[in-house]
Amino acid sequence: MRHIVSLLLENEAGALSRVSGLFSARGYNIESLTVAPTEDATLSRMTIVTTGSDDIIEQITKQLNKLVDVVKVVDLSDGEHIERELMLVKVRAAGKDREEMKRMADIFRGRIIDVTDKSYTIELTGTGAKLDAFLEALDKGAILEAVRTGASGIGRGERVLRL
Repeated sequence: MRHIVSLLLENEAGALSRVSGLFSARGYNIESLTVAPTEDATLSRMTIVTTGSDDIIEQITKQLNKLVDVVKVVDLSDGEHIERELMLVKVRAAGKDREEMKRMADIFRGRIIDVTDKSYTIELTGTGAKLDAFLEALDKGAILEAVRTGASGIGRGERVLRL
C-alpha cells in the first residue's frame, strides 16, 4: 500500500542524509521525497512517499522517531489529507500542434509558462494520477522533457503537523 509520511526535522546539514540513509539501510524504497523549510526557519518539513504494509510503515515511523534530527512524524495516509504534485513538461508546439497543445493544457487546467517558436512549457499541479493522465493523453513524440516534484501533502481540517 502507498503511504505518505510527513515529518518535521531540524533544518541542519546532514538531516536529509540521515533520513534517506535509514530507508536505504533497511531496504525500503522512497518513491518521492520533498523537503523545504517551514514557517519556522529552524525546522524543515519532509514528505516521503513509500510503499509497504501497515507493519512496515509502523517500523519506518518508529525508526524515524529515533533519529535525533526528527522532531515529529505522521503518516498522512492514516486520515483525510490533500496531496499535490507539480510537473513542468516541455512539449513540441509547432504549426498545427500549437493549438492542440494549448487545448490539452486548458483541459487539464495547466498553464503555459514559456513559449518558443517550436515548444511550450506547461505547468500542471494535481494528484499524481492527474499528471500521469496528462502525459498519457499526449503523443509520446510531443514530449521533449518532463520534471516532477513528487508529492507534498497536508492533513485536512484540524489535523496539523507542528510542535
